[in-house]
Amino acid sequence: MIEFLIGGGPIMVPIGLASIVALAAFIERLFALRTGRIVPHGFAVEITELLNQGRHADAVTLCRKADTPIARIVEVALLGRGQTRAQIKERIEEVGRREAAELERYAAVISTIASVAPLLGLLGTVWGMILTFQVIQDQGLGQIASLAGGISQALITTMAGLSAGIPALIAYRWVIGRADELVLEMEEISLSILDIITSEEPDSDDGEEAA
Repeated sequence: MIEFLIGGGPIMVPIGLASIVALAAFIERLFALRTGRIVPHGFAVEITELLNQGRHADAVTLCRKADTPIARIVEVALLGRGQTRAQIKERIEEVGRREAAELERYAAVISTIASVAPLLGLLGTVWGMILTFQVIQDQGLGQIASLAGGISQALITTMAGLSAGIPALIAYRWVIGRADELVLEMEEISLSILDIITSEEPDSDDGEEAA
C-alpha cells in the first residue's frame, strides 16, 4: 500500500495532508455539535419553570452555570427584562448570530479541502501525463514499462484526490446541516422565552393609553 501511494509522486503529500486536516476538523465538529453541548436536554423546561415561578435570578444563575450557546442566548434575553420586545429580540439575534457562526467553525476548512483535493489529483494527473509524453519523446513507444509508470502516477493521484475530496464534501454537508438544525432549535427556545418575558409586563403603549 505504501509503495502504491509513493507511486503517485510528490502530489500525494499535499493530498495526504489535506485529508488529515479535513478528518481532524470533522472529528472535532462531531464532538462539538453534540446536542448536550449546545442545547442540553431539559434546559428549556427548567428555564421555563423558573420563569413561570418568577425566579428570574435563579434562571440567570442557571444560564451562567450551563455555559452553553442556548444558555448564553437566554441569559441575554433575561438581562433585557424591562426593555421592549423589539430591543430584546434584536439583542437575542445579535448573540445568536455569533453562536451560529461558532457552530460552523472549521466548516470552511472542510469545504476548501473538498474543493482543492480533486484539483490536486488533477494536477498530479497532468504531471503524470507530461512524464509519459516525455518518455515517448525520448524513447519512443517501445518502452512500455516507462509509459506505464507515468500513466500509473496520473491515475493514482486522480484516485487519491477524489478519495480525499468526496468524504470531505460529505463531512461539510453534515456539519452545515447539523449546525442549521441546532440553530433552529435554539431559535425556537429563545422565542418561547422571549414570549414569557414580554408577557410578564404590560406594553408601555397600553400603560400610556390607560393613563
